[in-house]
Amino acid sequence: MNYRSLAEENANPFLEAQQIRNDEPTTTTTTATATTTTTQATTKSDDAKLFTAAAHLDDHEHEHENEDTPRNSGIMIHIVPETGKESHRWNHIEDLDSFFSRMYNYQQKHGFHVIVLDELFQVLEFGFVIWLFTFTTHCIRFNELFGNNPNITKTTLSDVIIPTGQCITHFGFFTYLVIFIAAIYLGIRMLKMIYHITQYADIRRFYQTALLIEDHELDNITWHEVQQRTRRVQAEQHMCIDKELLTELDIYHRVLRFKNYLVALMNKQLLPVRFHVPLLGEVVSLSRGMLLNIDFILFRGPGSPFQNNWQLRDEFAVRSNQTELAQRLSQLILWVALANLLLAPLIFLWQLIYFSFSYANILRKEPSALGLRTWSNYGRLYLRHFNELDHELDARLNRAYEYADRYLSSFSSPMAAVIARNLLFISGGVLLLILALGIYDEHVFQVEHVLTIIAILTVIGVVCRTLIPDENLIWCPEQLMTAILAHVHYLPTEWKSQAHTAHVRKEFSNFFQFKFGYLLSEIFSPFVTPFVLIFVFRPKAMEIVKFFRSFTVSVRGVGNVCSFAQMDVRKHGNPDWQLSDVVDQPPQQQPQQQQQQQFQHQQQQQSMAGGKTEMSLVRFTLNNPEWQMPKEASEYIRGIREHAIDELVRAKTATQPMGRENPLTHSLISFGTIGEEYCSIANSVLAADLTAEQLQLSQSMARNVGSDFRHMLQQNLGEHMSSSAALNPADSMRRLRLSKAEGRIEGPTDTLLYSLYGVEPRLATKNPIGVTVADMCLSALYLHELSQQKRLARQSRIEETDEQPGPSNRQAPTGGGRGGGGGGGGGASGSRSGLGSGSRNNVITSKAAESTPLLGNIRS
Repeated sequence: MNYRSLAEENANPFLEAQQIRNDEPTTTTTTATATTTTTQATTKSDDAKLFTAAAHLDDHEHEHENEDTPRNSGIMIHIVPETGKESHRWNHIEDLDSFFSRMYNYQQKHGFHVIVLDELFQVLEFGFVIWLFTFTTHCIRFNELFGNNPNITKTTLSDVIIPTGQCITHFGFFTYLVIFIAAIYLGIRMLKMIYHITQYADIRRFYQTALLIEDHELDNITWHEVQQRTRRVQAEQHMCIDKELLTELDIYHRVLRFKNYLVALMNKQLLPVRFHVPLLGEVVSLSRGMLLNIDFILFRGPGSPFQNNWQLRDEFAVRSNQTELAQRLSQLILWVALANLLLAPLIFLWQLIYFSFSYANILRKEPSALGLRTWSNYGRLYLRHFNELDHELDARLNRAYEYADRYLSSFSSPMAAVIARNLLFISGGVLLLILALGIYDEHVFQVEHVLTIIAILTVIGVVCRTLIPDENLIWCPEQLMTAILAHVHYLPTEWKSQAHTAHVRKEFSNFFQFKFGYLLSEIFSPFVTPFVLIFVFRPKAMEIVKFFRSFTVSVRGVGNVCSFAQMDVRKHGNPDWQLSDVVDQPPQQQPQQQQQQQFQHQQQQQSMAGGKTEMSLVRFTLNNPEWQMPKEASEYIRGIREHAIDELVRAKTATQPMGRENPLTHSLISFGTIGEEYCSIANSVLAADLTAEQLQLSQSMARNVGSDFRHMLQQNLGEHMSSSAALNPADSMRRLRLSKAEGRIEGPTDTLLYSLYGVEPRLATKNPIGVTVADMCLSALYLHELSQQKRLARQSRIEETDEQPGPSNRQAPTGGGRGGGGGGGGGASGSRSGLGSGSRNNVITSKAAESTPLLGNIRS
């Protein structure tokens, strides 16, 4: 792969040729038939420039045409086949980001008619809110409605509702101002709706004429199939003229360009998600309003780092511009925050009305809905892979929902439970009394505020029931956390074996919060967002500028993308998640401590925490098995599978119990405890005999399948299943509508499970999509085990190095006049002397010694 920096992009001759095309009208029109091609060109003087640029094509262009980031190749002249009336309609689409995004939304939202209906109702919802507000404040006689008029014996609708003519006369200046502003917004919203409808009408024609997919077929076709057909259309009609062929990664980059930047910014802790609130302490929150503001500031607004959907501003390529760019970004954040502060009351009122209308019917029928949990915006962004579409993320988090809910429900406060039981007893008694009296005489319900009391008591009962633990619940937090990790793939490494603690429970609740808390944070976010932008996000302006400059690369045919989204494990891989690394050399071969710390710091700056790059690569290859990955990525994926096969063979052929314990066996045990379907898959892997290929790969000297090892794992995973029963282990996995499915229907043909099974891919005969999910779960657990093993080994080497004796530990020669009491002083003096004379060759071997050199071990 060829990763190009922004500086290299400025020197790219392709940009010069692109400017030529932008400065002059179309100079070449090319059509083709089955056997002949003709080329027509205009007679303008600039033609020579274009063809001169086209003549200087790279001689090695064809060698790299299948790579995701090919090398510079100048201008490409292509032939567009004439296949029908709209044969050239999809040629040279200028904004492919928006086009592919609308394609994805069109497929996920089930077609043109559903989209039009949704757009129309969104406009009608806003108009209805304005009408209801005006009607409630000016067109209702509240005295008659509440029965305060003694002259009326029976109240009718005509007595309560004021006629329209009289109602309008009651309007004041504030009402007319609200209606005027609402009318302007409604007009803009209607124009936007019409624009969206016309754009989606174009997408509909593309689906029908180019992809040959009708609307009624969308629910039965995967996005993977849509993507493959789009690639074939690119080969025929060249929607992107800068590249002969589009890869799966190119399309994902187009759809998720800005989302990938947000995922990287979250991983680098540059987003304002943690801040302190007076009287509340540290708060972790990321509201939708905050996300919209960040998106406007960084990507779409005037003055943002991006000048359009696909290109970063040229100023970011110059290092000397960093200070000026940071000042401009800081000023932009300040103005956006002040605008939010000015509009906060209106936004708050709209949020309150919108959420009240949206959840009123749900709360009336099922008040306990507020006690349910949901994945927070912070959790969704933290747990998201690079190049992961919304439906793929939703499917992953939905599979982890049950485990996450059971995990948090297993924690309870004894004091809160006692208080809740007594409050539930009292509120239940009062509620029962009111209901009993109401059944005896219905006039009881007509007493003032009785219905209000019933509603309050019902809410109290719902809240109290959520605080009382289930008596039949089994306490197994570690197992539940393992199941969560298998599906969400990312959790902090310090949570290992700490799932039972209150700290981990509190941190995880930030990912998986109560619906009630989510609604409160969204409703009050207009008042919080301006201050967070000013005091939390604005001070990070310089770091954000450096991030965009350092981690933006130019990809031919795609534009500027986040370099982490390229999933380059060679450049951005985390050392703890690599199978082999130069850092893991013996202590005597390691560089000096300070140089090593600097090297590790640089690696941390260039890599993602938590194995984000590595895990994203594994998931992307499973969902897109046709993707021609770069050499480094292919070697990494193959290395994982070969390493797992080697550990499986060594575990099965080991004669000692300790030899059977390794990251793979630990992963299989954890994998089997997730559920029955996963248990059967693990059993099928463990029960299979070793193949000659596996034995040759692991360089085993004997083929001896240990029955004790198999029996040990069967005790952890459950009863042993026969080989015939293990062939279809994923039948019980939850299935989604095909339009929401991850990857292709047939599933991948090369996975970790197939490598461990050592036979034809028979596991996928019934539910290949389910096996794909299971393989990703096992891969996540296995990579976490390998990372944990590597961290422990590195820590052990550091401790061994710290304990090694150095010259400072050796007893210095004592003079004739010094006794035992003065030996300590002499030793200290000798140490100082040693520090002074050999400072160039001294190596500080521990962090404590770095801060206090006299107390550390020193090697010359």
